[in-house]
Amino acid sequence: MNSLSATPQSYMPTTTTEIVQLPDLGGNDAPPPAVPPEPVIEAPAPVQVPDMPEPQINVPDHTPSPEIPEPLSPQPTPEPVLRRSGRIRNPPGEWWKFRHPPPPVPDDSDDELGFKVVDIDPDLESEEFAGLTAGSEPRNYKEAMNSPDILHWKQAMLDEINALVSNGTWDIVRLPEGEKAIGSGWVFKIKRNADGSIERFKGRFVAKGFSQRPGLDFTEVFAPTVRMATIRLILAIAAIEGLHLRSVDISNAFLKGDLEEEIYMKQPEGFHEFGPEYVCRLRKSIYGLKQAARQWNKKLHTALLSMGWKRLESDRSVYIYKKNGVSIIMPVFVDDITLAGKSTKALDEAVEELSKHFPLRDLGSTSFLLGIHITRDFDKRTISLCQRQYIINMLDCFGHADCNPVCTPMDPGLHLTTAMGATTDEDKAYMLTVPYLSAVGALMYLGLTSRPDISNAVGILSRFSANPGPTHWKAVKHLFRYLQGTKDLKLVYGPDSTGELFSTYTDAAFGDQKDNGRSTGGYLVKFGTGAVSWNSKVQPFVALSTGEAEFIAAVEAGKEIY
Repeated sequence: MNSLSATPQSYMPTTTTEIVQLPDLGGNDAPPPAVPPEPVIEAPAPVQVPDMPEPQINVPDHTPSPEIPEPLSPQPTPEPVLRRSGRIRNPPGEWWKFRHPPPPVPDDSDDELGFKVVDIDPDLESEEFAGLTAGSEPRNYKEAMNSPDILHWKQAMLDEINALVSNGTWDIVRLPEGEKAIGSGWVFKIKRNADGSIERFKGRFVAKGFSQRPGLDFTEVFAPTVRMATIRLILAIAAIEGLHLRSVDISNAFLKGDLEEEIYMKQPEGFHEFGPEYVCRLRKSIYGLKQAARQWNKKLHTALLSMGWKRLESDRSVYIYKKNGVSIIMPVFVDDITLAGKSTKALDEAVEELSKHFPLRDLGSTSFLLGIHITRDFDKRTISLCQRQYIINMLDCFGHADCNPVCTPMDPGLHLTTAMGATTDEDKAYMLTVPYLSAVGALMYLGLTSRPDISNAVGILSRFSANPGPTHWKAVKHLFRYLQGTKDLKLVYGPDSTGELFSTYTDAAFGDQKDNGRSTGGYLVKFGTGAVSWNSKVQPFVALSTGEAEFIAAVEAGKEIY
């Protein structure tokens, strides 16, 4: 029986042989009554009325009455009520279009991002920086204190705290009523040389910027960063023109930015002062804040302009210095600065002038830049880029340190599609155990910096990040095996024997994307003997012919060299 209707006929005795069984409301073994009992109504508290007796209310019990009540009038069937969650639904937020202040957040509630800003569980502390683990590097303060290198990590933390205090980064104050303190933590890193040897132990105290609230704790966050193609072009110019290269590292760069917002942060673990109600009132920017990179870039830009440097319009992180016949090119990658010029004396003066504004480490002649090992031959006027150590570390991280090499980036004849994604429960369970996204991300950095030969393969593999399958992971492992056999390859810049300065090549694979019918276009730009810029990606719309696909690729190359 699917439903019951409250009609007079359902309560009147009939001659029908069908017997309707109703649920037992009495809770005993007695047969159910023919008439459902009336609901129990709880008696209200008696009300004292002057000169009137107290009303007597007869409350019916669960015992069914033997008398048959009068037929009830037909009642309309109520419409079903949809279940709705009591959670407040907010439209998707776009902080860059923020116009109104967010609603006040109670002290005992979570912030907008769903994280607990206060009283984070110490047992979960290690999970927050799980992505930063590599080798013997500790993931949190507790692991550092239990590490065999505890003395090195203690000294690294002490150096960091001394730098923060001497910089006037914060004041220790009592947390004002109604304010929230964002979390903080330690990040530990072992700095290594190009050959893999340990350079130094680094402990970085950071703010947990994920708990910052847009419009209150930060507004603008954009900061320009030099393009890798620009860095390669400067290195190629230095090789052909015989420019000297000099590397400079700004010490604690993000601590130099001036903070415009009022932000409170928890004190560093292991260096707590006063009671638990005391926090750090930030006066300067600090690593981990969303606006830290922007504030540092503004500070550096102001200092360079005062020194006579001019910023390029085509790349906002490249500065040019021209004075008394001396020219110096300086690309800036956050806090890693490289200077290129013909006069070593002019480079020394530039570094000395820069040290008057910021504390820095003069690394001397450039030999290691952004994970790239740089070797130079002045006699042949060549500069070589190699990431051998990066490849070794990557293969070891993903368990392919001893894999057998192959000679192609991808298996010839293999055409990957979205239909090869994980569809069965077995494939989905297997892919959960595979670090597909991490592997593609590590390969992508390599393909963007010094290995144009894997750029197309990495571009293809990255298209299936939403739902990769075992076939896609097999292609990633094939690319690992290719890198195993080619980890010593170098990108060499020098003068071309033909005398040509720039050479550009473009190509397109018409309709190779079977999922949507689009084509893959690519280009490569050479300066001298080495490639300075390259790209391989799916074209934004469907080309109607091979010629149209080729023209689209040529247009992309023209925009790059313009």
